[in-house]
Amino acid sequence: MSPDEILRVEKEIVATLKNIYDPEIPVNIYDLGLIYEIDYTPDGVATIRMTLTAPNCPMADMLVEDVNVQVAKIRGVEKVNVILTFEPAWDKSMMSEEALLELNLF
Repeated sequence: MSPDEILRVEKEIVATLKNIYDPEIPVNIYDLGLIYEIDYTPDGVATIRMTLTAPNCPMADMLVEDVNVQVAKIRGVEKVNVILTFEPAWDKSMMSEEALLELNLF
């Protein structure tokens, strides 16, 4: 797989994550700062390390499953590994400027 193809897939992963929303917050999980790391390897494995706004989030299973299903649809992704972590703990400083504006937190 060429470096250009790897870059294309990585960009598609980010675009896909920007279309997944926490049902309780009207902002996508990428701009919320819930995605800590995206690692895509030439053999088609996408590993996404993410967190939740709170460890007891009632939508945890749904969000993880949504990430798995949506990222798996990307051409070039053969396998998705979602690693849920709470280190470091999420806080609003991890949100993008767009998310802060959307939620009137500026």
